Amino acid sequence: MSLFRELTEGLPRQGPGSSEATLRALGLTRQLPEHPKILDVGCGPGAQTIELARATNGEIIAVDIRQRFLDELTERARDAGVLPQITTVNVSMFDMGLPADSFDLIWSEGAIYIAGFAAGLSAWRRFLKPGGWLAVSELSWLVPNPPADATQFWARKYPGLNSIERNCQIVSETGYVDADGFVIPAQDWWDNYYSPGETRVAALKTKYADDPDTLAILEETQREYDLFRAHADAYGYVFFVTRKPAP
Repeated sequence: MSLFRELTEGLPRQGPGSSEATLRALGLTRQLPEHPKILDVGCGPGAQTIELARATNGEIIAVDIRQRFLDELTERARDAGVLPQITTVNVSMFDMGLPADSFDLIWSEGAIYIAGFAAGLSAWRRFLKPGGWLAVSELSWLVPNPPADATQFWARKYPGLNSIERNCQIVSETGYVDADGFVIPAQDWWDNYYSPGETRVAALKTKYADDPDTLAILEETQREYDLFRAHADAYGYVFFVTRKPAP
């Protein structure tokens, strides 16, 4: 856990994304209220939470299991002038205990994999008002026959990795309609996520040069960066934007 903190604390994002991608996905929703009620699941340090607050003038509940991320979000939101719109809640996405039919929009960037794509879509649907929207980003295969080294790596890291086509089927199977979406640009992996991460890994390799176990973890982290550098055309994060049917 200490190494995890050193690897992630203070980074701009905890997954691929950008303000532009957040706003593009938001633009695929329709007829949101003037002040929508929004649930941001697995919000991390909240780059997207702040963008949503600015763009919607909504009331946002931001959920994460790591208090330090919520503390970072609070400071960033205060600096951005949107803190009154945001309530942070330290709770697992498996135990949110929120009222049914209470949100106009559920958002989750790079976090639904924790629940599993199908399981997360199914579980969170009850929190949406009829006609409410859901936008999530999910790692997906972009080609039918991805490279062997990529499939082997992600079989260990995320066995639930599916193709875009299969994930679209899951969206329908879990009761959503009007699905839309897009592939997040490869640059959105680097600018605020992988590039700062590589800098952090390099520094930690120096710090832990005499610790073989820690170095092995850091090498595995670097392996993820190198793999995407080689195969960015084979897999990526995809935004899925869809809604719960109205009666």
